[in-house]
Amino acid sequence: MMIRKECAVLTDRGGRKVNEDSVLVQSLPNGQVVVLGDGLGSNGGGSLASFTAVTEVAGCFGEGICSGTAGIAEAFSRANEAVLGCQTEDCRMMTTLVALFFQGESAVWAHVGDSRLYHFREVRMMERTIDHSVSQMAAAMGAITEDQIRFHPDRSRILRALGSDSCEPDISEPVSLADGFHAFLLCSDGFWKYVLETEMEQALSTAANPDQWLAQMECILKKRAPADQDNYTAAAVFTVAET
Repeated sequence: MMIRKECAVLTDRGGRKVNEDSVLVQSLPNGQVVVLGDGLGSNGGGSLASFTAVTEVAGCFGEGICSGTAGIAEAFSRANEAVLGCQTEDCRMMTTLVALFFQGESAVWAHVGDSRLYHFREVRMMERTIDHSVSQMAAAMGAITEDQIRFHPDRSRILRALGSDSCEPDISEPVSLADGFHAFLLCSDGFWKYVLETEMEQALSTAANPDQWLAQMECILKKRAPADQDNYTAAAVFTVAET
């Protein structure tokens, strides 16, 4: 069996002067990796932090390190050390990170922070990553709803990030891709903040390819986002099992 994959990416600085998001898709003989980071730029250096982390994890995948939970954790640890190595007294840069790994007939993902991965089977959302944020914690405690995370006053308070002591990734169980169509969406908070999960499903149901899916969702985002909109970045992957 062969797993056919199609991938598309978009990134935009929005209403900001600098785009501090980074995204990378890398296809290698041992599989494919998609990595996305959202640099935390309140202290400066967000773009360097996200680029450093994204390229470090992709490099680890190329070296064959990201096989299994321990290998993925090692890749995130190396990315954390690389970001720490870029910091100065005046610039304590950090970044979120979400990564999707394809090997053989399965997929696995990992994340730190509030950049998300959504997994769809056919056109229904099956799961998404759980943000490492104060607002996500409030939702878990029942203080707010999941939808209220998007505009909660503490949404930008991140509890885990690369470039800090709290950098342990959450790693999914492997998902088999041998049972038909799957879609994956990786995105920074500047993207998912303005596109509801039901709208992601609706756009997916009419999209012929990942580029169309992203374009439809970006149209929704642009209708809602203010002029000073944050950077936004997304990567979409379609997989189909072929015999």
